[in-house]
Amino acid sequence: MSVTTTAHLNFRGDARAALEFYQSVFGGHVAVVTYKDVGNVQDPADADRVTWGQVLAGNGFHVMAYDVPSGMPWDRGENAFFVSVRGEDPEEITAYWEKLSDGATVVQPLGPAQWAPLYGMLTDRFGVVWVLDVVSEYNA
Repeated sequence: MSVTTTAHLNFRGDARAALEFYQSVFGGHVAVVTYKDVGNVQDPADADRVTWGQVLAGNGFHVMAYDVPSGMPWDRGENAFFVSVRGEDPEEITAYWEKLSDGATVVQPLGPAQWAPLYGMLTDRFGVVWVLDVVSEYNA
């Protein structure tokens, strides 16, 4: 038996734009279901917002997102979670970094770190904190 973990990102009106942006970075397919699609419109402002969405790519990238409905409290928060992207190919990680950097605030520039050949942290234009690194062998 196996289990997978997928980051599920919560927004207020930005889920579709965020999913489309992440698809432009990592590739794959975007799937979006709106509140109107499932017949669960409590507030007309929510009708075209995302009740379930995801980006799923052949390279293993997977992220889910939705728009918290207007009737529920929501706060963007600060450092509530990070999305970690780890890979073995420095060129691939660098390409993701360059695309995610569009409109982002860089916390730690992508570069060599004590524990990894490449490591970087940024907060993207949607307020999501990403850490990207190249996997290295751990020697305690």
